[in-house]
Amino acid sequence: MESFGTSFDMTTARLRADSSESPVDAFLLGPSAAMTDVRQLVRRVAPAATSVLVTGPSGSGKECVARAIHATSARASGPFIAVNCGAIPRDLLESDLFGHEKGSFTGAHALRRGRFEQAHRGTLFLDEIGDMPPDMQVKLLRVIEERTVERVGGTKALSVDVRIISATHRDLSAAISEQRFREDLFYRLAVFPIHLPPLAARTDDLSVLIRHFIAQAADRAGSVRFTSAARARLATHNWPGNVRELRNLVERAAILHPGALLGADDVEALLLPNKPGVATKTSPPSHGEIATSGMDLRATLHDLEGRYITEALNRANGVVADAARLLGLQRTTLIEKMRRHS
Repeated sequence: MESFGTSFDMTTARLRADSSESPVDAFLLGPSAAMTDVRQLVRRVAPAATSVLVTGPSGSGKECVARAIHATSARASGPFIAVNCGAIPRDLLESDLFGHEKGSFTGAHALRRGRFEQAHRGTLFLDEIGDMPPDMQVKLLRVIEERTVERVGGTKALSVDVRIISATHRDLSAAISEQRFREDLFYRLAVFPIHLPPLAARTDDLSVLIRHFIAQAADRAGSVRFTSAARARLATHNWPGNVRELRNLVERAAILHPGALLGADDVEALLLPNKPGVATKTSPPSHGEIATSGMDLRATLHDLEGRYITEALNRANGVVADAARLLGLQRTTLIEKMRRHS
C-alpha cells in the first residue's frame, strides 16, 4: 500500500496537540500551486459522500489525501480502513474485503469480518485499485451498487455504510482500452478525481517536507540539518520515489549523521541509484582467492559488510526496516552497523 503509517501517527499526534490545525493542512504539506489546488479539492469533496479516485505516481502521498478527506468529513469519528489491492494474494482478496464464515474454506477456523464491515460508517481506502483482478472488479461493482456484502461461504447480505476512496499509479484509461479494468467500475470510483503530481514537479514543497521529516526522524533516530548547498542539490534530484524517497533519505541521514550539518557531498552520498539492476561499485563482490601477498581479513570483511548493506538499502528503496529483513537482521542491529560504516 501507499502507506505513510508513521507519518499518519505523527500527524495525528500533532492534531491532538494543536486542535486549531486543519487536518487538510496537517496531512497535505507544501506551498506549491499544485498542493494548494489539491488541498482546495479535498476541502470541497470531504463533506460529501462522493467516491474519490486519487491518482499519481508511487510514493507521492495518495494515502495522505485519503486520510485528509476522511479526517475532514462527517465520518471522521468512524474507522479509516486501508487495503492494498495489489499486495493481497488473488485467492485471499475476496475474503479480505468481504469476510468469510467459519468453515467456508480450508483454514477458515473462525468467522472473519471483512474490510467493508470493518469500515462501516467510516472510510474504506482501496489503494492500487488498478491491480485488482477482473473477477474481483465485478464483485466490487456489485457491492458499490447494492451497498451490501456477502461473506465467503455466507448466504446473508449485510448492509454496509462505507465511503470509498481509491487510488492508483496506473493509467486506468489505458487499462480500460486494453480491457484490464472495467469502465463501469471506473465511473463508479472516479466520481471526483484528484491527481497528485510527482515531487519533481513541485520542488517548492521540498523545504516544508524536509522540516517535517526531520522532526519525525528526531523522534526515531536523531536530528539532522542540511546546508543551503545540500538543499540545492536535493532540489535538482529527479525523485523517482517521490515523497517516500525524500522521507527515507532524511531518516537515513539522521541514522548515519545524527546532529550533523550535511553539505552537498553528503547528500550525494545519501542518494540511492535511480536505476535498479545497473552494476555499481557498491554491488557485493563475488568470492575470490587470497592474494599471494596475503590479505587483511578484518578490513575485507568490513568492506564486504558495507557493500551488502548498501545493496540491501538500494533494493529496499532506502527503507531501513525492509533492508534489515533482506539481510536477516533486526532493524536496530542494521542501524548500528550503518553508523559504523558512515
